[in-house]
Amino acid sequence: MKALPLIILLMLSAPAFAQVFTNKVVGKKNEAVKDSLKSTAYPYSLPIWGDKATKAGYKLPYSAGLSAQYFTQESLLIIDNLQVGFNNGPMYNLDGLVRFDEAKSTASAFTFRPDVWVFPFLNVYGIFGRASATTEVNFGVWVPDSTGVDQQVLATGTVIDFSTSTFGLGFTPTIGVGGGFLALDMNIAWTDVPQLKSPARSFVFGPRFGKNFKLKNPESSVAVWVGGFRVAFASQTEGSISLSDIFPENGEFQSKIDQGIMKVEDSQQQVDAWWAGLTEQQQNNPVNQAKYERANQALSTAGQLLDAADAAANNVANSTVQYAMDKTVKDAWNFIVGSQYQLNKHFMVRVEVGFLGSRKQIMGGVQYRFGL
Repeated sequence: MKALPLIILLMLSAPAFAQVFTNKVVGKKNEAVKDSLKSTAYPYSLPIWGDKATKAGYKLPYSAGLSAQYFTQESLLIIDNLQVGFNNGPMYNLDGLVRFDEAKSTASAFTFRPDVWVFPFLNVYGIFGRASATTEVNFGVWVPDSTGVDQQVLATGTVIDFSTSTFGLGFTPTIGVGGGFLALDMNIAWTDVPQLKSPARSFVFGPRFGKNFKLKNPESSVAVWVGGFRVAFASQTEGSISLSDIFPENGEFQSKIDQGIMKVEDSQQQVDAWWAGLTEQQQNNPVNQAKYERANQALSTAGQLLDAADAAANNVANSTVQYAMDKTVKDAWNFIVGSQYQLNKHFMVRVEVGFLGSRKQIMGGVQYRFGL
């Protein structure tokens, strides 16, 4: 169940660009600016076609940049097809037996991003980040009774702290006219979570539409924008974790396992008593047979799982949990609003807030730009 740290993918691969763009200068009051752009030779090698763009009346940002962002967020996941094993023993399919009440992660991350304008309309960047997070998970084990109604035999939860790192590559096609802009930020990132067998891959898409407002200083401005944030990542996850990282060595987990074993045994007795009390004709009824087989299968799996957990709980410090699952974000999209203050063409500060749905996020960052 420690695959829940993958929530951090939503954070480390979040769009991390400062809002700069190639802007088409328009309007009669800007004729002098347009004439200056057309008559001045473009001094840098990048972006490609930079000289042609300035002569066509486009004002370009500096072609390279270094930025740093701090990001916090809270997110939810949905988990299906869960399999769990202990100490590299048999894996038990718990789909339908284990139900998650809520899987919530709060996290913070620091990312560094170098970027370059390859073309006047295309920015390419790298992502390097570190993060720490706390994941709170509440779940239970449910089995059917003699009436076919599912009953909870184990209820527990855990709080997990972890750290991770990420690297990735992104690009942002943009267009700007008269200070208005459209940016379609997207990236792919790989996050190294120690508890996973291999780095997890994610894809983020963040469209933004906004307006840049000039200030008295000709190099200063304030930009505001609205947009969306969509994340997707590989659904299949496999990994291993120390049992002591999930449950403390205070005997509480052992107590809950013991209670669960007793409840499973009691449910099995009820099911057997119900079946024995049926007539031969009732036992031959397909509905009763299906109910009986389903109950026995669920109780058998729950019993084997709890027995394996009981053995592991006797030596929490040296036990491990193996897991495999499919996971999806509860809400792929959320809404974002942001603003940036540009002190001059070199320095800028940005803040962005995401909300709506099951994901909430806040990002702040600084950027320094220079010509190449």
